Amino acid sequence: MMRDADPQISHHHLESKRMAKKTKSLKEYLEVGNISAELVLKNFPFVLFIGFLLIAYIANAHYSEKKVRQIQKLQSDVKELRWEYMSIKANLMFSTMQTEVVKAVEPIGLKPINGKPKKIIVSKNKIQ
Repeated sequence: MMRDADPQISHHHLESKRMAKKTKSLKEYLEVGNISAELVLKNFPFVLFIGFLLIAYIANAHYSEKKVRQIQKLQSDVKELRWEYMSIKANLMFSTMQTEVVKAVEPIGLKPINGKPKKIIVSKNKIQ
């Protein structure tokens, strides 16, 4: 008869242990190893400071990535403008060559000088 009672008691005892394991207190959930909610609350200002540092670190990373993208865009704009400048400069050098100037002013009747340039002297009486 004793043997029959033992399985019931042990079964009941195991059942109560299972129920005890299922109902953990909030403090048990908050405890992680040696760290507990009490320790965190005691050092709450430091935890806030660490949180602030993390937020500042993330914000700084985003800001620097944004600046890097802006710098890259500006560098490509400068490269494009440099090519445009070189192209315009080459066109200007070509169009200011003497042969090109002669071709450009020929329709309005101007011709290049074949001899030495002539000096024009104007007396001071004629200026007034």
